[in-house]
Amino acid sequence: MDAAGVSPEVFLAMGRELLAQQPFSRLIGAELAALAPGRCELQVPIGEAVKQQNGFVHGGVVSYAADNALTYAGGTAMRVPVVTSEFKINYLRPAVGERLIARAEAVHTGRNQAVCRCDVFVLRDGEERLCAVAQGTIAALPPRT
Repeated sequence: MDAAGVSPEVFLAMGRELLAQQPFSRLIGAELAALAPGRCELQVPIGEAVKQQNGFVHGGVVSYAADNALTYAGGTAMRVPVVTSEFKINYLRPAVGERLIARAEAVHTGRNQAVCRCDVFVLRDGEERLCAVAQGTIAALPPRT
């Protein structure tokens, strides 16, 4: 059990249910591989539909993976509904391989926001290579009235 009294399996299942509600995530086949308070691993299988004209993953899809992983990390750290307030990404090398793997963690968490970082890897022939790094601020949504 974690601090909220939820088993890791139930916590991951809740995260997967949320991901399944996102049409774009379903479209590209995104998968939530791991989720814990303040940490997330999101994966995207690489197929032709997510590539750009040079044969590597489109930067928007790499950015999507980082953004969603950052938001999961921040949201689970703060334990409230959240949105991305801002984020920055550095593309380090073209993503060529079988799968994107975005691993994010909350670096600092406050009442209203969390600062998170994410490393995005591409899996190719069983080897992970870092292809992008990102940092973002995840903001708590105001309570619904």
